[in-house]
Amino acid sequence: MSKRIGLIGARGHVGAELIRLIAGHPELELAFVSSRERVGQSVAEHHPEVGGDLRYVEVTPENIASYPADALILALPNGKAAPYVAAIDANAPGTVVLDLSADYRFNPDWYYGLPELTRKQYHGQKRISNPGCYATAMQLAIAPLRDSLSGPAQCFGVSGFSGAGTSPSDKNDPEKLRDNLIPYALTDHIHEREAGEKLGWTVQFMPHVAPHFRGLSITANLHLREPMTLHDIRQRYLDFYAGEPLVGVQDDAPWVSAIAGKPGALVGGFTMGEVGRRVVLVSVLDNLLKGAATQALQNLNLVFGFPETQGITTVSEG
Repeated sequence: MSKRIGLIGARGHVGAELIRLIAGHPELELAFVSSRERVGQSVAEHHPEVGGDLRYVEVTPENIASYPADALILALPNGKAAPYVAAIDANAPGTVVLDLSADYRFNPDWYYGLPELTRKQYHGQKRISNPGCYATAMQLAIAPLRDSLSGPAQCFGVSGFSGAGTSPSDKNDPEKLRDNLIPYALTDHIHEREAGEKLGWTVQFMPHVAPHFRGLSITANLHLREPMTLHDIRQRYLDFYAGEPLVGVQDDAPWVSAIAGKPGALVGGFTMGEVGRRVVLVSVLDNLLKGAATQALQNLNLVFGFPETQGITTVSEG
């Protein structure tokens, strides 16, 4: 029997990806799709892959008890999740809640769902926090060498402007972005804190937004306690991500264009400096997919006991 999924925050870029992914999943179906701006409109008009006559509704904390589902996905801006979570806690505590915002990423009562790094910590929790896109790329880049580091992990990031959401700002204005690269939040970015806390190591992150729509790249500068060879470093990454169909490891530095529109991440471009004690590498992923929607689907599959990549096209190792 299919699991019924409710989606709140469907109008944004990630919401659109989630509708597409859930519609194509053999074991999931949409129970409702909430969007205040599109109430009454047919979901199929915007997403032809959705069959039937499902229509957008406006689900609020006050009426959410009238919209039962096996799992609720919150695709809302930061700071908006708590009233919905409180309403579910009060009316349907057995419902799985998967929050895509940063609101619960630091709450120890919630499972932090970056499966490649945290699936062993899943023990049936029904409150799931989906990681941030940049934080996912940084952790995938750093984790295999985490225990060999000396000094902060320094990460230079560039993302497409879809990462800035749909609310108008300089960071998603095509005219201001044209032939441009915009730095922002160069210290204390929320994803810097997130990656650092989850890795148990200091991360220094410098994000930028570029004119392309989707996909992000992290260049990680890592200092090592003891010298290592480039061969040993590459082998460590290959071993660490062996059997992980959504993380590919390759020799060349991966490009954003190679991962945009695809569900996984690529890590590569291993370059050695300072007599074997400094390594630079690149991690890329689609911020709307592995940075959000396909990671959410991985987490739902984990919760419901389905194969983790069911409904997700895999990437192959480079």
